[in-house]
Amino acid sequence: MNTAEYRDSIKKTKIIRAGSAEHKFMHAAAARAQRYTSRINGGSCSQKKLRKLFFALTGQEEEESFCLFPPFYTDFGQNIRVGKRVFVNEGCCFQDQGGITIGDGCLIGHQVVMATLDHVQDPDRRADMIPAPIVLGKNVWVGAHATILADVTVGDNAVIAAGAVVTKDVPENTVVGGVPARVLKKISKTERDQK
Repeated sequence: MNTAEYRDSIKKTKIIRAGSAEHKFMHAAAARAQRYTSRINGGSCSQKKLRKLFFALTGQEEEESFCLFPPFYTDFGQNIRVGKRVFVNEGCCFQDQGGITIGDGCLIGHQVVMATLDHVQDPDRRADMIPAPIVLGKNVWVGAHATILADVTVGDNAVIAAGAVVTKDVPENTVVGGVPARVLKKISKTERDQK
């Protein structure tokens, strides 16, 4: 199985059965991701070198405007897509088996977690997993220690407050916070224009 076959399979089946070809591929991908992240996290690399390692990990064409402050963690790595002018701060954990898309101009704060897998609740099938994507629109700001869960889309220009746990879609031009996150306010056009 390769990455394209894996993506196609989970898109069709919406589940990863324990012991399946997809599950075994995930384990091989985790070992690969650990090799890349140990190099990313293992010293004082230049931004140029960090970009090269990050995009080799993700398999995406290198984007010169991307900026990463390590350490960075992922247990898959091949299902992350980032736009232009994306910044990822220290200590972030991206569990990307279900797919993570980060739009242009996004800012990701310290120790943000994006988790695209849920385990099945039935105890007899608990090792089976349900992957679902996380999609951030353009110019999203995710505050430190926020967690975004599977099957969430965050609209353009939204702000996720520090420490929030996002369990459902976030409308564009809003600030959300809390556990679980809820809309705290709308961002006015004047506020957007000041950015």
